[in-house]
Amino acid sequence: MVTVKANSLGDYLRARRQQIRPEDVGLIPGARRRVAGLRREELAMLAGISAEYYLRLEVGRDKNPSQQVIDSLAQALRLDPLSRQHLQYLAAPTGSDLCHVEAAAAYAFPEVIDQFSLPAALANRYLEVMAANPMARALSPEFTPGQNFLRWRLLDAAARKLYVDWDDATASAVAGLRDLGGRWPDDPEMRALVAELSSASERFRELWARADVGYRLGIHHYCHPVVGELYLHRSRLNAPYPGGEHVVMYRAIPGSDSAKALEKLRSLTSNAPSAEETH
Repeated sequence: MVTVKANSLGDYLRARRQQIRPEDVGLIPGARRRVAGLRREELAMLAGISAEYYLRLEVGRDKNPSQQVIDSLAQALRLDPLSRQHLQYLAAPTGSDLCHVEAAAAYAFPEVIDQFSLPAALANRYLEVMAANPMARALSPEFTPGQNFLRWRLLDAAARKLYVDWDDATASAVAGLRDLGGRWPDDPEMRALVAELSSASERFRELWARADVGYRLGIHHYCHPVVGELYLHRSRLNAPYPGGEHVVMYRAIPGSDSAKALEKLRSLTSNAPSAEETH
């Protein structure tokens, strides 16, 4: 069993402070220096906060710095995107996602999903497609970058033709949206999307009122216009940074007719633009 330290934020600040040499940030080390790295007051000066306040953070007497202080400390400590995100987690485990853009760039999911040998797409918390590999785009128009795949499933007549199990396909997506939206209840863009879909789709109103929450593993039944019938297992991989970005993936049972249909789909996309090129 892993035990979380009571002062994880302070311990992390101290460890990172001790890794920075004064000369790295334009300070004169001095001959009688007894500490490794920066002194507390030096880091406080670089971050633009008082030495007393920084001391409270490092010793654990204050564990709720503002976003401005978090950003200033991250800059003063010269944190890379992933280290900065870790600081954000420690300082505000349920807080904002203001620095998730840098973390997303570091993980480079559009490049990663291009390496997948199955349909895969990167979406944000509003279920807007940010990137999709050629197989995903060939599987369904909903995975066109810039498309909101829930909006497409609910409102485009082609969705009912593609999804034999349209009821399940819409229910699973709405439950996933509620799960993602619940983490940011005051997000105006999420509220606007819910209002739009509630106005445009009776099916959405029914599902939203049901209040099912959470992405569900399962199987989608497709009737594809080119490769025919497919049964594909769906799964979701949440990005390891805040913001609600996630990868949706679809796979067939090896050796099945659906696997053969996927192979045919793959052969048709050999010259298609990559996910990174369409991102």
